[in-house]
Amino acid sequence: MEILEATPKMVEEQMEFTVEKQPHPLQRSFTMWYLRGDRTREWLDCLKQLVAFNTVEGFWAIYNHILPPSRLDFGSDYYVFRKGIKPMWEDDNNAKGGRWLISIDRTKRSARLDAFWIELLIALIGEQFEDSEHICGIVVNCRHKGDKISVWTRDAEKDDINLRIGMQLKKLMDIPDSEQLLYVVHKVAAVRSGSMVKPRLSIPRQLGSESSSQME
Repeated sequence: MEILEATPKMVEEQMEFTVEKQPHPLQRSFTMWYLRGDRTREWLDCLKQLVAFNTVEGFWAIYNHILPPSRLDFGSDYYVFRKGIKPMWEDDNNAKGGRWLISIDRTKRSARLDAFWIELLIALIGEQFEDSEHICGIVVNCRHKGDKISVWTRDAEKDDINLRIGMQLKKLMDIPDSEQLLYVVHKVAAVRSGSMVKPRLSIPRQLGSESSSQME
């Protein structure tokens, strides 16, 4: 499956044309990445940088020329990170951080996946989070067992900041109290012995120590 419905040249030309007409610069620059899972290849070999953007028009030129998450093959990911930050735990900006995870039930995929993703994209590039300087990027993982959307933050030990980000995420997505948001530390997830990992934070908080997150 081709993820781009236009060639990179077409996207670049559209971006240049639009920006010349009416540029609306973003506060930060971002880079979009794509990964198509292939068990026969190394993870890094599957990761592709699509394009960087720093204007509202540039973002929409990209978004309107790529497939939505619901149309990607299972095993595929989109990443949108602040420019200069690679979408991997080993990057210096991510090494001490973690991520808020939203799990999307398969039965709610059609109603939630694309809607959640675009809402989060707009919130990210529009600096809607109170602590946006602590956010490195966002990810959508398309999986047969259930999709995941995550917000990566810079420092896993800053519980107050990460909780504020989590609460804003819950409000933004209108997630009911019956559903869990879990904050997982990258280093903990990296050394897990099985598919489950204990979160550092959870919303609602009372889920606390009894909660766990299933990783890929």
